[in-house]
Amino acid sequence: MNVIRTLPLLVLALVLSACAGKPARDSAPVSVEVAPAAAPAADVANTDAVPAETVVDTATEATQASTDPAATTGTAPTNAEDDFAALYGGPAPTAEGSEGGSAAYDPWEPFNRKVHSFNNVVDRAVARPLATAYTRVVPRFARTGVTNFFSNLRAPVTITNQLLQGRPDDAWDSLGRFLMNSTLGLGGLFDPASKAMVPRRSEDFGQTLGAWGWRGSRYVELPFFGPRTVRDVFGLAGDIPLSPIRTIEEDKVRIGLQGLQLVDMRSQLMALDDIRDNAVDEYALTRDAWLQRRNYQIENDLRGKHARGKDADDTAPIPVDAMPMPDWGN
Repeated sequence: MNVIRTLPLLVLALVLSACAGKPARDSAPVSVEVAPAAAPAADVANTDAVPAETVVDTATEATQASTDPAATTGTAPTNAEDDFAALYGGPAPTAEGSEGGSAAYDPWEPFNRKVHSFNNVVDRAVARPLATAYTRVVPRFARTGVTNFFSNLRAPVTITNQLLQGRPDDAWDSLGRFLMNSTLGLGGLFDPASKAMVPRRSEDFGQTLGAWGWRGSRYVELPFFGPRTVRDVFGLAGDIPLSPIRTIEEDKVRIGLQGLQLVDMRSQLMALDDIRDNAVDEYALTRDAWLQRRNYQIENDLRGKHARGKDADDTAPIPVDAMPMPDWGN
């Protein structure tokens, strides 16, 4: 692997790591729980007795409301929220961008918001129109084949990181899946491994660093690459040498495949456009959703094989091999 390809990412990672050492003010205030005031004794004494049947019915309704999210909100999940859960491995945040979980570690928010605005301009001017045209022109079965093809190409990255995380059983499953889809699946266009009940996993070096102990990391949004953390910036440099697409020396072929992969990935996220467009704070929505998905991936890696849940789909973040770049080393 030519060192020149990885040098810019390594320099960026070192700069971000140095900045991460500076103390930052925690913007999340400590929540204080205020106990409700007790009712006056006179009011309690004058309150009419409540029949026991009413108390039982009220308790039953409260129990149902606590176990039924639709009963709590009053509305059933929309199709877009279901798509969000399928892509990101959890419920969609609210339109304000809040999710009710832990506060995001985002001390560089002013800088990140500017980069996010730039990425949104690129997305709305280039990526979204291309994805819209792609879904209208290319039949669904052909788009599924393209998605399967690029997912299969990610297998070397996944297998290597599973071995680095000390999960040889999962690496063996991923290797078997890669061989089956590459042969019986005609180069990965079809997915016979899923019909054979071989689990599909998606790993990268950022997840490996998280599994090794680097859990908390500052959120940062990169131009074109989108949401990341400082940990995942280092992960980019670790994944570059494992990318099969980057071994293609012909620029036209390599950049063409990378461009197709980006359009395919963007088309899979079109179901979330309504949620993003209607959000009060679209930056906070994107940040919290991405961090939720990333934390889920890392926590899922730490579970035992039989306790591990289904991986979130590998539609985000943008893998480093999907970003079209010329081969500056030649």
